[in-house]
Amino acid sequence: MKKTIITAVLSILFIYGCQKDVTLIIKPVSVVITKTVYFSKDLKPLFTKSCALGGCHATGGHTPNLMADKAYNSLINGPGLINIKNPESSILYKRLTGALSPAMPMGAASNPSNINGLVLAWIKQGAKNN
Repeated sequence: MKKTIITAVLSILFIYGCQKDVTLIIKPVSVVITKTVYFSKDLKPLFTKSCALGGCHATGGHTPNLMADKAYNSLINGPGLINIKNPESSILYKRLTGALSPAMPMGAASNPSNINGLVLAWIKQGAKNN
């Protein structure tokens, strides 16, 4: 009987240990991102659509400049915008989640295309220019 219980427990631990590591869980919706987040493919189009608009984060507007050709350098070189050691303290992430006011994107009623989760996962993955 003991042998069966021990075998069952070890089997469960083995199966649980083989699961893919989760990059990010956003609560309360529990959006899980386990894929690599690419700046050029995943984030740049969201910034272009939601942020790099006239009067906002475009050339001549507010910093950071999130125009497609400037976005990565503006984010990486902006003081405190990206914090790889403590991603949740990144100013970019805090603005997106509303932890810092004003919440971004300005006037958005929701989290467009899960930009919050994608940005946090990207920072946790090293904020690469990929």
